[in-house]
Amino acid sequence: MRQIIMDTETTGIDPKDGHRIVEIGAVEMINRRFTGRTYHQYINPERHIDAEVVAIHGIDDAKVANEPVFAQIADEFWAFIEGAELVIHNAPFDVGFMDHEFGRLNQQRGGTPLGPVRQYCRVLDTLTMARELHPGQRNSLDALCKRYDIDNGHRVLHGALLDSEILADVYLAMTGGQTALTLDSEASSKEQQANSSSEGLSVQRLSLSPGQLRVVRPTAEEHAAHQAKCQAHKLNWFEESGHNA
Repeated sequence: MRQIIMDTETTGIDPKDGHRIVEIGAVEMINRRFTGRTYHQYINPERHIDAEVVAIHGIDDAKVANEPVFAQIADEFWAFIEGAELVIHNAPFDVGFMDHEFGRLNQQRGGTPLGPVRQYCRVLDTLTMARELHPGQRNSLDALCKRYDIDNGHRVLHGALLDSEILADVYLAMTGGQTALTLDSEASSKEQQANSSSEGLSVQRLSLSPGQLRVVRPTAEEHAAHQAKCQAHKLNWFEESGHNA
């Protein structure tokens, strides 16, 4: 499964008020493993950046004055996210801004339209997920980092790429941790691998505190089926070992 964990920074709160994207950051995971591929781009929003949001992300007019406008980076960015599952904290905010940018672009240039995002990408909102896992608690990215013991001490200001990297760690922790498997290079033959299923195999998991994993209990029907299967195995064992049940 290909996932893009991403974040955006903007000139303000609502694209309907003419606010635009000023930064995009994203990291790629395939089957819960980081691939090393990232996307990061500052964008000239073609408008003034409000002072109150500059205080949050530190991106002012001067910083993006010589950066490309969205129309210049749209195709490359779309190619990076198309078809993936987008993992975003407070997804409606970021998806709303992306759809607004793609919509403006489609009106300007015509041709094959880009977006809407949800027609071409699955979207997973980690804020919704966190609220379901931790109802009644603070579920900001900083709060989740503290809850899952993820170091975010280097996060002084919001930044799209940094926040997406932190969110990736939070997402992995919330969904059971990351598992990395490495095979010993000396175990090259199939025979060695078959005869030694545990030798040369290293398993590393993120440590999780008690209560972080969901416990799914069987239904009454599933429990009854399990008991019946266990009884059948017991009878087979007695028959094969020469005992009478």
